[in-house]
Parts: sequence; structure tokens; C-alpha cells
Amino acid sequence: VQLQASGGGLVQPGGSLRLSCVVSGISFDTYNIGWFRQAPGKGREGLSCISKEGGSHYANAVRGRFTISSDHAKNTVYLQMGDLKPDDTAVYYCGASPSICEAVIVTARSIFNWGQGTLVTVSS
Repeated sequence: VQLQASGGGLVQPGGSLRLSCVVSGISFDTYNIGWFRQAPGKGREGLSCISKEGGSHYANAVRGRFTISSDHAKNTVYLQMGDLKPDDTAVYYCGASPSICEAVIVTARSIFNWGQGTLVTVSS
């Protein structure tokens, strides 16, 4: 099983970025897929989750600014990020869990390995 995040980079405050998570070895029909991040010196934080049924869930910190979506044909989950702030600087990861999305966000846990993640830096 692999969940590989990509698409990070340097962006100015107020800018946008789209992250991609290519999923292999598991089915979107079986697991909920989440996006997480870890800023320097901080713990991992759950941001967003898309459920097996296609429902979207967000942490308060990103609701209204980030949008999660999926393309089953491409085995990919996206995180469209807007109005980025310096506090959004972190390594972003995707993960999967059989738990409900609300729990995925709160616990920031994936039952599979995290992978390398992708670095997002928000700076002028």
C-alpha cells in the first residue's frame, strides 16, 4: 500500500496550491482518505478527509480555504489550498483509515505508512 503526496512548493501569502495524493494498493470504497500536516516542532495535524461515500470533512483551521476532492479513475485525492498563510507552512501527508472522517481528522492517524510527504512553504 502506498499513499504518495506531491505538489508542494513555495507560495506567497494569499496564494494557492494544489496537492495530489496517489493511492495504490487500497480501494476508495474501503478507506477514508485524509490530508495531514506537520509543522516544524509540532505534532501531526489532521486537516481534511474524504469519506468512502464521497463526503468532505475539514478541520476548523482550514475550513473555507481548503477543498478536498478525488478522482477514482486516477486513484488520486487532491487538496486545493487557498488563501495560504505563513502558519500553513508544513510537510503535508496523506493517509487512509477505516475510521470515520471526523475521527481521522481529530486523531491525525493513518493505518498505513506516511510516506515522505510534500513540503509547503508560505513566505513572501
